[in-house]
Order: sequence, then structure tokens, then C-alpha cells
Amino acid sequence: MKKKIALIGYGVIGKRVADAIALQDDMELAGVCDVISDWRIQTAVSKGYPIYAATDAAKVSMAQAGVPLAGIMADLLDIADLVVDCTPKKIAAQNVETYREHKIKFILQGGEKHETTGHSFSAENNYTSALHRESTRVVSCNTTSILRTLTTLKKANLLENACGTLLRRATDPWESHLGGIMNTMVPEKDIPSHQGPDAQSVDPELDVVTMAVKVPETLSHLHYWNVRLTRKADKKEIIDVLQTSTRITFINYSDGLVSNNTIKEMYLDMGRPWGDMYEVALWQDMLKVEGNELYYAYVVDNQAIVIPETIDAIRALTGMEENAEKSILKTNISLGIVR
Repeated sequence: MKKKIALIGYGVIGKRVADAIALQDDMELAGVCDVISDWRIQTAVSKGYPIYAATDAAKVSMAQAGVPLAGIMADLLDIADLVVDCTPKKIAAQNVETYREHKIKFILQGGEKHETTGHSFSAENNYTSALHRESTRVVSCNTTSILRTLTTLKKANLLENACGTLLRRATDPWESHLGGIMNTMVPEKDIPSHQGPDAQSVDPELDVVTMAVKVPETLSHLHYWNVRLTRKADKKEIIDVLQTSTRITFINYSDGLVSNNTIKEMYLDMGRPWGDMYEVALWQDMLKVEGNELYYAYVVDNQAIVIPETIDAIRALTGMEENAEKSILKTNISLGIVR
């Protein structure tokens, strides 16, 4: 039988998770719960998703706006097997007590602290450790990309340590009219930035340091990495190793993919919803190996990269699929992640 999944928060990540759940043959979307009553939730209505109000106040405002309601959050939790919380940062942590009262499994997103669930998730790294757990946290977009790339090197016994510089988008595209930096760059004051320790919450053995800078653009993040290998290697070996991840794709500067906007345009042309790139897009012709030093750069779609991870986390927590590779393949096929 299909597992019934509740979704709390229909924003940038939530709407993508909802559509991804709807594509799976082993789970179904039990309903969408939020406080909004504008065009965003109306889109969910048009897709036929059952709508629930997150609060009493939202129930009133949503009804006044003509949003057809199936009930309130408690009603949705009562019929679901698991809840995915995609609410804004810190709100999810406030919802955890409610989920535990309902004795329902739950998944949080990377804006919440690791300690809230005691487990952080990345499908290719620690799927098995999430099996049948009460809860987990899908790590952030940047942390997901770090784990995907470094995990492949670690599995091949090539990873000694790594240092990365992150150029972070200032805000999400749909909110760029509300604020965000312009004509400046804002470095994070702490080194390491939070992404390195966050990756270690999934894999404590990773020897990684990150530094981050906010830049005035909204499309994606850009990473530069310097990795010290355990031994000398050549470029072909490194590319072969990175290709063992089905969620890393290679692009080439020589093909005209010279910027994040050109990469976004390619994915729009491919027909991906919202032009989403679930993969890490790594420049193959920029990658360089000198002895035991590896240098590479890649782009991260901050709105999309965690979507397949969330689907895999659902399968792990519910125990629908105990084999990581089988779940990853199933998710990849459903989302069009193919080579």
C-alpha cells in the first residue's frame, strides 16, 4: 500500500516536494498544509491537492479567500504516515512537538539544527542509518552538494581533506523584489562557515573546511574546491570516481555553459519543471589534478537539489525501500535524472 505523506509548508521547497511525491508509485500526497491564501496555495488547489489550514487564524483567512479546505493540520496528521515539514527556518522546530504528540514520523529541512532530530540525511552517504527512524533532517542545498562530491572520493579511498569556497546567492528568485544585497559582497564572519560542520553532522569522518560569501544574484550557488587526495591520481580517474554518483552531472565551459544563467537556461530547454537542476553541475573541463591535489568547481540549484534527497528520506524512514541504490534509482527515474 502507498504511504500517505503530509506536506507542511507550500513554498519554494514545499511545492517541489509535493510534485515529486505525486510522481512516485509507492507514496501519495495526503494533503498540503499552510497559512497562505494567495496565488501560491491557489496553484496547489489547481493541481487537485487537498488543502489544510495550519492555524485557526489561517483557517479563517483561507476560507475568506475561497480556498477549499479539507480540514486543519491535526486532521491531516491523523491520516498521514509521515510528514515533510518545509516551513520557513525555525518554524519547523516549533512543529516538532505536535508531530511527536501525533506519533507521526517527520522530516525537516536543512534550516533546522541537527539536534532537533538527532540525524541528518544524505542519500548516497547514510541512507541505511535512517531506516525506520522517527525523524531526520535533509541537510541544506550546499551541504548536500558537498556530501555528494566528497562522499564519492571518500568511498574510493581518495579523500584526505578538503577546503571549499562558496559563493552564495543572496535570496530566492521569487523574493528578490523584497530585499537582498546589491553592488556588494558579504563574507560570512566565521571560518569555517556552517556548511562544513553541517556536512560532518552526516559524516563525522569528513575532514572539510568551508568559507562562504553572499553575492548579489539569485539563481544558484557556486563552489570552488581544493581537495588533498590520499595519493597521486590523474584526471580520468577522478572523473570516473565522480561519475559513480548518479546525482553529479558534468558540464563543459567549452559548450558555452560559462555561468549559472546559461546552465539554468539549458535545464529550462530540457523541460525540467521550473528549470530545476537536481544534480550537482560540475565543470569537467575546469577540473584539474596536480599530483595529489584536486581542484574543481560546480553550481548548486538551491531550489531543487534537496528534492530527490527528501523523497529518498521518506522511503528510508517508512522502510518502504531498505536498499539505498534502489531508492535513489527509483527517485532519479521519476524526476528525469538520467545520463
